[in-house]
Amino acid sequence: MAQCSSASMARMVCVTTRGRRCTSAIVIAMIVAAVAPARVVASTTVTPPPPAGTPIQLTRDLTVTAVGDLVMGSRPYGLPSDGGRSLFTRVKPLLVGDIVMANLEGTLASSGRSKCGPSSGPYCFAFRTPSSYAQWLPKAGIDVVNVANNHIDDFGLIGRRQTRANLNRVGVRHTGWPGSIAYMQTAGGTVAVIGFGFERKNQNTILNLPAARALVAEAAAHAGVVIVTMHSGAEGRTAQHLTFRREIFLGENRGNPTAFARAMVDAGADLVVGHGPHVMRAMELYKGRLIAYSMGNFMGYAVFNISGVSGQSGVLSVTLAPDGHLVGGKLRPIRLVGRGVPVPGGTSVAKVRALTAQDLGGRGARIAADGSIAGAPTP
Repeated sequence: MAQCSSASMARMVCVTTRGRRCTSAIVIAMIVAAVAPARVVASTTVTPPPPAGTPIQLTRDLTVTAVGDLVMGSRPYGLPSDGGRSLFTRVKPLLVGDIVMANLEGTLASSGRSKCGPSSGPYCFAFRTPSSYAQWLPKAGIDVVNVANNHIDDFGLIGRRQTRANLNRVGVRHTGWPGSIAYMQTAGGTVAVIGFGFERKNQNTILNLPAARALVAEAAAHAGVVIVTMHSGAEGRTAQHLTFRREIFLGENRGNPTAFARAMVDAGADLVVGHGPHVMRAMELYKGRLIAYSMGNFMGYAVFNISGVSGQSGVLSVTLAPDGHLVGGKLRPIRLVGRGVPVPGGTSVAKVRALTAQDLGGRGARIAADGSIAGAPTP
């Protein structure tokens, strides 16, 4: 029997695959498990959306906390000497909310063949964090991670399966697999979280706008609030500004982040959080919904360039009304120190304020010097 997995007494999540019956999905998962090598764990439980008749509208405001790209270390680049125990110590007090989310930039696995080989060139990076490190995510307060990015395939099918199994084992939900929606039960009602990346396979992709719109519309039919998390855009210190066009990096089509995010709001999304450029970007208030175009590097132990603006990031916490419009929020600055560990402080609030004014003008979110974000006018 398919069933939902609970991360705590207060939260529960279901994952549904668009266009497929639950029973069919379970049979497929069983077949995959039967033919896979013994060391590979099969896919997560697949369950339908909330039962018909479940109230859609939330009964109270929703608090969402979001951060950017996260890597807890990877061989051969480096791992913390304490096994990751202290990675989140300084920022854990900031990771609170009805939903706390991050972009898992890489795999949580112990095996699999790296995508990088002798002929891959200097810009191929494959991230594999030990399976045991999965435990630090829920202990830090993180409820759900996006896996739709350019590193979930770093160690192929085995890496993807082990990542999924390790997240299931510690009760952290995951979103971004092809055609999937993560339905999360909060104290106020059902919330849907959908992850997208710019790759064309093994994930929901920003490069197929009709399919993305349909997925968001389906989620909006079953949840009071819909959150989209997107991995898109060019990378690095030269990619801080919005371009309002398709962005190409290292020959890859990284999508048009502004067009995609706005299309998702038009389709029914209430909050869009971006990541991927590895720097902070502007924030927009579009039709009463907040779009944070890039949250930068939240954690990158021994794998990210953290000099200058690449080492300045933030923790975004927002409050959404039951109908999804922005009530208000706060951007709390963090900076990466040592080998890429986050601590409070830094200059990201001033940077995001400046980028928002320069790139969006009057369409930008109203961010105060202390990081407070003004809410949208009441509909």
